[in-house]
Amino acid sequence: MVNYGRAPATPADPADTDPADTAAGTPAVRARALTVVRGHRTVLDDLAFDVPPGRITGLLGPSGCGKSTLMRAVVGTQDKVSGTLDVLGRPAGHPALRPRIGYVTQAPAVYDDLTVRQNLDYFAAVLRPGRAARTERRESVRRTIEDVGLTSHADALAGRLSGGQRSRVSLAVALLGTPELLVLDEPTVGLDPVLRRDLWDLFHRLAADRGATLLVSSHVMDEAERCHRLLLMREGRILAEDTPDALRARTRTDTVEEAFLHLVDEAEAAEAATAEAAAGAGAEAAAAEPAPAAPAPHPPEPTP
Repeated sequence: MVNYGRAPATPADPADTDPADTAAGTPAVRARALTVVRGHRTVLDDLAFDVPPGRITGLLGPSGCGKSTLMRAVVGTQDKVSGTLDVLGRPAGHPALRPRIGYVTQAPAVYDDLTVRQNLDYFAAVLRPGRAARTERRESVRRTIEDVGLTSHADALAGRLSGGQRSRVSLAVALLGTPELLVLDEPTVGLDPVLRRDLWDLFHRLAADRGATLLVSSHVMDEAERCHRLLLMREGRILAEDTPDALRARTRTDTVEEAFLHLVDEAEAAEAATAEAAAGAGAEAAAAEPAPAAPAPHPPEPTP
């Protein structure tokens, strides 16, 4: 786990509140000047955003724009991070956050030689060790298997499940312990439309019934309509941060995908104008410089 240093905050900044205070109104995730540099490439460039508690925030953008890197930073597993990143009132990566966050990576993180139930039993024992928690663990495993719709496959080996079913086992592992924050990296990739719908129904129940905060990444723009709030990313930067309705209204478009493309066109036009202005200023500066004086002729050499 990685702890990022906090930038100085003003007294009125909510980041200055008691770390244990996660009352309504305090962002579940707050980033300021968040930057990740890998080699000579800036993967995340000076990001600033808030993720509201108890809501579904969609992190959308094309592949390679930095979504997974941002999610690793939130859960505290990304290195070479600078800036401020507070999660549930503490610096990202703080040991106290581990049981409060559920994280699902793009690749299913399960043991293929164990059944679905055995996988969950194992991870439940890691979260709540000891005989005293046995009944609680058993109930948690039963509930999560039911939540992800794998009751009929509970005793099947994970290695014999379909890709979509194995992804649901990973989601079930993340749901153990009823985490306050769920970080889901493209959880619906490769799933059929019915299963995608069922998972989104589950996400909304988790937010509405349990007050969980969900940060869900995707490059499928139609999933943006299912989110309460959106972070649109492009080339390591936040292109826009708002609700789907507000983004459509702002860009006068009918869908979030059209809104995203409109914002991309605006950003590219602004970048081109900035580059052109910089080139023009450089040319003017070069033209304003006086021409170098011609060198003085050498005097003739004396004859012997």
